[in-house]
Amino acid sequence: MAAATMAERDIPPVIDPVGEDCAASVVAVPPAEPASPMEARRPVSYGFVPPDVWALARGIAAVLGETMPPPIRLITRVVERLGPDRARAVLGQALTIEAQGSLTLPDGHRRTPGGTFLYLVRTGDEVSREDKAYIFPRHGGRPMRAAGDDRPPTPTPATPPPVAWTDDIYRALAPQLQQDTSGRATTVKITVIGRPGAAVEQGQTVALALVSEKVPDLPKGLPEPPVGTRYTVFVARKPWAKVAEALAADAEDTAIIEGYAALDPRVEGIAVYATSATTKRLQAAKRATTAATTP
Repeated sequence: MAAATMAERDIPPVIDPVGEDCAASVVAVPPAEPASPMEARRPVSYGFVPPDVWALARGIAAVLGETMPPPIRLITRVVERLGPDRARAVLGQALTIEAQGSLTLPDGHRRTPGGTFLYLVRTGDEVSREDKAYIFPRHGGRPMRAAGDDRPPTPTPATPPPVAWTDDIYRALAPQLQQDTSGRATTVKITVIGRPGAAVEQGQTVALALVSEKVPDLPKGLPEPPVGTRYTVFVARKPWAKVAEALAADAEDTAIIEGYAALDPRVEGIAVYATSATTKRLQAAKRATTAATTP
């Protein structure tokens, strides 16, 4: 039967080894051999660590079963800030807790050995506030404050409530935006991907009809766009002839048209003035040809 997990309130204080009386509490950790000269002086976010600190930190990480950079970086800070003996002492306490059943998280899941080790450092009364601020520079998602800093904490900005985009909101929004004419769009570009329906020739231009029924996943909070937007695409006759031939030859192919878009009441929708037109298969064939001829 597995041992029962320990409650976090039952944890004994972090051992601070001083002198011979604490020798039994210090775990012997064989330093990990560096895989290369660079491994002996592994850089971390605040600079380079000495080879002996890095070797001991890697050894403690190996004992705890930690292999990912973030926890190894924190363990390195523990060794550098608290020193080898205190780091080994915390390791010994973590291993003792693991042998007795481990700690549990608030959601009931079991802490990993590495998580227990770092928890002991983060909550230990014998570890100063300055040391904790150095080891965990962004504990809890915000910088830890040093002792004596009596300034009130910076409040977390409240998340605005979601907006119900009603007709009243649109009616109130329009005058606020239209009265300011200082905004300038220097570039407007649209890409239309699909298979056109009707194609009507008018001199050197071909007019195409497409309707958009699919709305992509949009960021949270944006208003929901209308479905069934009509696009009338005006494309030059010569480039369209090649696209039309490719679409007729392959029912699975899709047109890709880029151009300038404008709201035009004469077409009862969005008018697109094409600057380029191709298909997915033609585009893929062009890339393959370019790759084959590139040395």
